[in-house]
Amino acid sequence: IGKALTREHSAIPCTPTACQRCSVPDNGEDAHRIAPSPVVHVRGLCESVVEGDLVEALEKFGNICYVMMMPFKRQALVEFEAMESADQCVTCGANEAVYIAGQQAFFNYSTSKRITRPTNADDPNSGNKVLLLSIQNPLYPITTDVLYTVCNPIGNVLRIVIFKRNGIQAMVEYPFWSQKAKSALNGADIYAGCCTLKIEYARPTRLNVLRNDNDSWDYTKPFLVRRERGKGRQRQAILGEHPSSYSDNGYGPHCPLLPVPSNNRYKRSSLHDAQEVVAYPLPQTSSYMGHASSSSVAMVSGLHPAKMNCTRIFNLFCLYGNIEKVKFMKSVPGTALVEMGDEYAVDRSITHLNSIKVFSKRLNVCVSKQHAVIPSQVFELEDGSSSYKDFGMTRNNRFSSVGQASKNIIQPPATVLHFYNVPPCITEDELQRLCTEHEVPGFIKFKVFDAKPSSKTISGLFEFDNKTHAVEVLTVLNHHQIRIPSKYCVLLRRECLLQ
Repeated sequence: IGKALTREHSAIPCTPTACQRCSVPDNGEDAHRIAPSPVVHVRGLCESVVEGDLVEALEKFGNICYVMMMPFKRQALVEFEAMESADQCVTCGANEAVYIAGQQAFFNYSTSKRITRPTNADDPNSGNKVLLLSIQNPLYPITTDVLYTVCNPIGNVLRIVIFKRNGIQAMVEYPFWSQKAKSALNGADIYAGCCTLKIEYARPTRLNVLRNDNDSWDYTKPFLVRRERGKGRQRQAILGEHPSSYSDNGYGPHCPLLPVPSNNRYKRSSLHDAQEVVAYPLPQTSSYMGHASSSSVAMVSGLHPAKMNCTRIFNLFCLYGNIEKVKFMKSVPGTALVEMGDEYAVDRSITHLNSIKVFSKRLNVCVSKQHAVIPSQVFELEDGSSSYKDFGMTRNNRFSSVGQASKNIIQPPATVLHFYNVPPCITEDELQRLCTEHEVPGFIKFKVFDAKPSSKTISGLFEFDNKTHAVEVLTVLNHHQIRIPSKYCVLLRRECLLQ
């Protein structure tokens, strides 16, 4: 997700192996290798931990100035008011087990002396009533109904505004200082394993809402409802109706909101009541999808003019949703429009592909103002291929049915690629030669999964030096046909390995 607010830090990274060692605190020696700092690096956190859990467990060492959550790494940075407090925290963690949200955590000094804060976060007593929510890994729709369900049990929500630029962000206004909500929700998942909340204080002190719909709502003015015929739903739908038939309504099974946080100080009994009635659309084209103000067309700029074409864009973007059409813009070199199955596929693409490097060029992925790709001004690209291609009927789209969609694991770019549907007679050298022939980086490690004796294909993993190399190989060789006596294979689908 593109972040409107950024925080710089340089905490010493920990390996997944180290994070999983929960029996013996292994950082007793390491604590003395880094100069003492009031900022403490916390690792080995459980997935459901929120900011409030950290504060509750560590405030016994001294006053805490600021907490920065790193939920996908199961880590956090905690800045203490005094150096002595940080010393006590690190020393205590090295000598005895310190538990956060029921799980042992490990501590070390950070190389940063201070966590860089966005505006309005420098003064913890600024009393801002508006929170800025960045929704990371938004696999499912985020609407005002969803955010109200999550945020209102913590305190009375006055207004919500959702905006989509380089990802999904929202501002939530409370009547009083919103520290309680920030502490309770920062780092929590809205849905299991995704839609993670990263929360800061926002710069505005009051939100201006012009209409009540899926993207904005003023709960003090219910008369602001303005809906065009045939667009949107009644407010009760997401909390009261949950269509059970995918084929009829474009909906899948219900995905309950996580009951966050778990700590008793912020018990939310009303959230429990909502868990069974919140539903979400699957990433599939549906007549319902036309209601939102965003578009199902993504604009991609920063494309290498000689190495990128419609097929290679498909190879990269198909991991996040169905691709209908791709068209390069003649008037804007290195820019293409990608029409996807729905707006949520565009959101996922922005979340995971914006700002990545492909062929030494940094991609910029954003929502297009266009609502469809029209095949006009077709021309020839530098590699001789057409500037427009329709992928609506290709079998390589991976979200064309409920079964297909459920098998997809949405992941950001990683150094490891998962390949499958490869002829069992192919060798590692032949695969390396395939990379060389297509002028993409070779892999440094190779593993084949055990297959049944009767299996006609194999699958396995490639590991590359860095994410950029893996992305380039995926872009070029995904769906490549390996011709070995009457056989072909779909090669490479990216997955992220944690070990």
